[in-house]
Parts: sequence; structure tokens; C-alpha cells
Amino acid sequence: MTNQMLSKVEGNVLTLERVFNAPRELVFQAFSEAEHLKQWWGPRGWSIPVCNVDFRPGGIWHYMMKCEDKAQGDFYGMESWGKAIYKAIATNEQIDYTDYFSDSEGNVSADMPSTDVVLQFVEFEGKTKLINQATYASSEALQQVLDMGMEQGITETWDRLEEHLQNVQ
Repeated sequence: MTNQMLSKVEGNVLTLERVFNAPRELVFQAFSEAEHLKQWWGPRGWSIPVCNVDFRPGGIWHYMMKCEDKAQGDFYGMESWGKAIYKAIATNEQIDYTDYFSDSEGNVSADMPSTDVVLQFVEFEGKTKLINQATYASSEALQQVLDMGMEQGITETWDRLEEHLQNVQ
């Protein structure tokens, strides 16, 4: 059984924590390399046919998630584009970036909230505690993404990450 994700909302900040049974270096690598991200990013039933990563401060991660699961009804065939701009990187310790909804050209969506994300990779009893702190412009912007099912999506994404980490160790 996978570890439980802890979730806490405080105003415009969402903090998520989960312990992964893998070395910190591997968990960090899973977030920093396209070949890893393609294997686990996104909720169940979604693939990442486009995943371009320029992993450096000022670099961009531009990707497209596509629903491949017919059982997901109206979502089947849907494409969702995202763009992250890396602000700071401390190898095996922390990744800071701003996450946006975008289009296929990388143009940021003005209708959807952006997120300032800080990922921390912490050694924890021979495993890795991942702490994801997501800051939104307002509590309403955070509520907008929660209402879209973001918490279920990230839970499934992190379940897929756990499975991926076990497969590559």
C-alpha cells in the first residue's frame, strides 16, 4: 500500500507531503528529467505525449497531458497543456518554479491561476519526504483548482510516482 498524502490549506497556500520509499536522489531525478516525467506525471488514465524539459533556473518545462482512458467519459481525448518556469534549483534538495496552464505554443492562460511551487526533497528514515508548497495569488484561486479535482489528480499522480520509483530502483 502506498503512503498517505498529507494535505493542508492555509489561506492561499496548499501544502502536500508524502514519503516515498526511494532515495532522495532518485525522487529528485524523477522530477527533473523528461524520461522519468513521461512515465508518471498526471492522473491515472492520462499520458504525457509532449514533455520538453530545460532543467535549469530560467528554463522551461512544457508538457501536454492527454486522457487515454475511455472510462473517463467526457475527459477521454482531452488535452491539457502546462508550462513551468524554473526559478531556483538545489540539486537533490529543492526545486522552485511557477506553474501555469498554457496552450500548445506555451502561451500562458489568463483564465487559470498560476502557482508558485516549492518542492523540497528531505531525507527521512532512509526514504524521501516530498514537501510540495503551492502558493496561489488568492484563496479563491486555490479554491478554483481544488474545485477542478486537483487534489485527486495529485494523489493519483503521486501514486504513479511511487510505482515508477519502485520500477526503476
